[in-house]
Amino acid sequence: MSDKPVYDFPGTEIDVHWDERLCIHIGECGSAANSLFVGDRKPWCVPDEVSRQEVREVCERCPSGALSYTDKSGEPEQAPAENTLSVVYNGPLYLTGELQIDDAADDMAGTRFRAALCRCGASANKPFCDNSHLGAGFQDFGAVGETGPGVSSQGGPVKVKRIPNGPLMVEGNLNIRAASGRVAWQGEKAFLCRCGASKNKPFCDGSHKDAGFTDS
Repeated sequence: MSDKPVYDFPGTEIDVHWDERLCIHIGECGSAANSLFVGDRKPWCVPDEVSRQEVREVCERCPSGALSYTDKSGEPEQAPAENTLSVVYNGPLYLTGELQIDDAADDMAGTRFRAALCRCGASANKPFCDNSHLGAGFQDFGAVGETGPGVSSQGGPVKVKRIPNGPLMVEGNLNIRAASGRVAWQGEKAFLCRCGASKNKPFCDGSHKDAGFTDS
């Protein structure tokens, strides 16, 4: 990893920032049907190749928060109207909303609205995913059985806190989507497994104790 993990790509109307600490190479940027990101080009990202609005849209597709932008019109990225946690088939948890993640560094701008959270227990960048689930053989197809107590409203702050050597505690209005895409659970507080051993994924069932899960 570079000593400078955040790379800046300046443009006339908008600048793009790429944080390699958060990138898990989902490829939403390079797959976009425009020339904002071109893999074999130097620089890789040229904001002036497309419109300001296209830059915003492509960056906001990044589920990990690795991509963010500075719009020189003064219009910042806005939190979505609903806070959503998506359970990925054999992968991480994608969280979108007005996020307040305790362990996010001050310069991790993308994690204000988007984050990919580890749930296999193997990431070296906890609480964020670093694709360690691929080598760890983590398997969970993303079904969600519980429905939750419901929410009185949508949106608003979502606080994410690591319980030491235990689950993630998420507080705030929250919709959890199963890997099938359906909204499966709604509530205002959830304890989410991040050791990979729970029998009630994505929720914690205390299995981290027997598994000897640690934050390190």
